[in-house]
Amino acid sequence: MPLGHALDNRFAQLCGIEVPFSFDVKRALDINVRHGDFDFLFCPLMYTGYAPNKDKALTLNRQLLPYAGVNTGVTYGQWAGLVFAKISPTWLDLDSEDENVRVNAEAILKQQIEWASYLSVKHCVLPTPDGNSCANYAKCVNQILQGLKNMEVDSWETWNSFRMLCDHHSQLVVALDIKRVLPPENSLKRWFGEPVTAAILDTEIFLTKARGNTLYLPKRHQKLIADLFHLDTRIVISEIKVPTSAQSAAGSKSQPLLAYWSQVSNIYKQRDPVSEQERSEFYTRDILQPSLRPSRNYSHAISYDDHEKDLVKYLHYEIAISRALLERVPDERASVIATVLVVVGAGRGRLVHASLKAAERTGRKLRVYAVEKNPQTVIALDELIRANNWDNTVSVVSSDVRDWSAPERADILVSDFLGSFGDNELSPESLDAAQRFLEKDGISIPSSYTSFLQPLTAPKLYQEAKARKDILHSESACLVNLHNVARLTPSQQVFTFSHPKCSDNQSNQRYQKLEFRIPTDTGSAMVHGFAGYFNATLYKSVLFGTEPSTMTPNLNTWLPMFFPLRTPICVHRGSILEVHFWRCVDSRKVWYEWCVTSPSSSPIHNCNGRSCWMDL
Repeated sequence: MPLGHALDNRFAQLCGIEVPFSFDVKRALDINVRHGDFDFLFCPLMYTGYAPNKDKALTLNRQLLPYAGVNTGVTYGQWAGLVFAKISPTWLDLDSEDENVRVNAEAILKQQIEWASYLSVKHCVLPTPDGNSCANYAKCVNQILQGLKNMEVDSWETWNSFRMLCDHHSQLVVALDIKRVLPPENSLKRWFGEPVTAAILDTEIFLTKARGNTLYLPKRHQKLIADLFHLDTRIVISEIKVPTSAQSAAGSKSQPLLAYWSQVSNIYKQRDPVSEQERSEFYTRDILQPSLRPSRNYSHAISYDDHEKDLVKYLHYEIAISRALLERVPDERASVIATVLVVVGAGRGRLVHASLKAAERTGRKLRVYAVEKNPQTVIALDELIRANNWDNTVSVVSSDVRDWSAPERADILVSDFLGSFGDNELSPESLDAAQRFLEKDGISIPSSYTSFLQPLTAPKLYQEAKARKDILHSESACLVNLHNVARLTPSQQVFTFSHPKCSDNQSNQRYQKLEFRIPTDTGSAMVHGFAGYFNATLYKSVLFGTEPSTMTPNLNTWLPMFFPLRTPICVHRGSILEVHFWRCVDSRKVWYEWCVTSPSSSPIHNCNGRSCWMDL
């Protein structure tokens, strides 16, 4: 049974098989897919022994070449869903100095791809260009791409040169040819940000145990395949050379690759089960989303629904408030002192509820002011207070915190203005305004937060930003559920804000210069933009955040931010990527600007907040 069917996903193309050229593609499909254990076929569509007359140039008109599938009953759906075409490398020297050879190669390439397109094959894998001289090869492919849906090519340097010559065409993707000796780990990780749609496993990669004649894959290959499955990459097992020992291990002469399929299948089955949260995020992967602008837009009910499902966040708040209450009020005074707690941006009441649970947990008394400026949300908040008989403890205030005159000073100030980059939803400005009614020894929860930046290889995100066509939109910082990206270096701290402020003169306008060193075992890579994260200290040792190395598990409220580059920057092993980042503030708005000055220079992006900003 095919792996996709066996795992209750009949539409998945998880593990395919490479077979030699055959005029009878239907028979190959019947043996290997319909009655076999593979999800799709990877095969040449032109007889590999075909050789044109090298002394005479072919014309680009249709000629009768030895193609597969001419007289077989393979349906449109089977060609489209079950066949990957391997473009024959025979006579495909597109950058030859011999004009006849070059013209013949152009004709053969064009006709093979046209034949695949005619059959409705969606994926064609091109042979690797010969060295770095591939300009004419790339030109031919770029011309063909204009009229086709998807194409694929199979080392990173060659791939990068090829795609740049094709102007980062969004329909050009990669097939990796996996060898027995793998490159260093960081070098492999580069590919996780590239559009890798298939990986070809040669049977020579598999090893045989001394006892039992059992096949197995080296551990690094197992991990690589698991990582590729996570990126929804299709796996192809090449049938070109199958050792006799493998046929014996498979136990079937008609299916000599069954043992290989079994190994790949086991790797897939051993993956961690997909959580409900991951299922819900599947269709938002690598999709740029506008960031929230809280001073301009009120949040809708669906936004509150999503945030209120984050049990981990509110549990951390409850623990932080509990610790603050215990420190604020000693046990012997717990029955007589009521702590004044102000919730700024109370929303529909989850922070109010967390505060009251903390008071119950610690045996402390509270007097709560719930301040919320969204008039629609205030209605839901007021209903929650009355439904739970909290009227004597909680006072609902319908106001912007910047305009509210508090009737008494607060001992504890609780807020949830944190954004995906920490300060990008105006938390510093909002809490500065609230600090005027906080006691001098009062506690702010959160007490501090730090933003982080990390360079990414992310061609899919770059292409989406580029598709916006005008600079104003292509430079907008967005939220994104990162998936098909490569994180090239560890992240670095950008800005830190602490509350309450130690000085009224402390500016919220900031600048930071960052230097990211590319690991020496990475090789060259492209930087398409930067991911933004944050970590926050709610109170003393109560921490949470989204920075990858310290990420809080199951913290689902915040997606990373993405700061795009207008033009990708190529970096090399051991080099320094020098980045400048600004948080700018004027009387009307707050915005970010960023640029790269090494190894090459970029323009300053989002200059004067022309693309994206937060209104004050």
